[in-house]
Amino acid sequence: MNTIQVQTVQILARIEPFDRLDTAALGRLAHGVRSLRASRGEMLMHRGTEPGGMYLVLEGEIKLFLISSAGAEKVVRLAGPADTFCEENIFSDSCQSLAAQATRNSIVLHIQRGALQAAMAAQPAFAMALMARLSERMRELVDGMEQCTQRSSTQRVAHYLVQHADSDDGDVHLPCDKQTIASQLNLTPETFSRVLNRLRRDGFIVPRGRRAITLTNRLQLERIAA
Repeated sequence: MNTIQVQTVQILARIEPFDRLDTAALGRLAHGVRSLRASRGEMLMHRGTEPGGMYLVLEGEIKLFLISSAGAEKVVRLAGPADTFCEENIFSDSCQSLAAQATRNSIVLHIQRGALQAAMAAQPAFAMALMARLSERMRELVDGMEQCTQRSSTQRVAHYLVQHADSDDGDVHLPCDKQTIASQLNLTPETFSRVLNRLRRDGFIVPRGRRAITLTNRLQLERIAA
């Protein structure tokens, strides 16, 4: 292996599910790995393309989104460090329904389908871990559909805040700008801001700067979210 491939093996060995592979299997997988750098705002993948494998985010953040016929953007998921996307492409060469764009300067690994399939055949534990990750993606998608179709705007925001709150002090550190969060919740930025203001007036939350919120009545927010 060359120096880059050795470094790739060392990186993958620390990240799930690649940590299920032994050193020899990681070495073989490294031959099918390509490192990509994306500046903030740069498109990594357009809708309708066939990626030929899956992606692993090392640094930064990648936005996976849809564009409606009216031109509105719907953020489906944000992938941060150690997160993956396009896992379904391991098993199929179908074109992607989502586009991928860097929301900040990012480093991403593209792992070829053939290399992944060979690793899965050689190491069943790795194959099971990948299947578990794909199952989790399906669960997240169903949860997102429920959010957007069966919950009111207030319920969606309350659910989001409770999900992202620290378990000890109830602080929420918003991972991205409010416009992106609103898109994830299938709300307009104006509606998202109105709901936050209403929750603040009712004494459920206290804003702490641009990207921090403290839940002052977490129990009531959980009731609203439910």
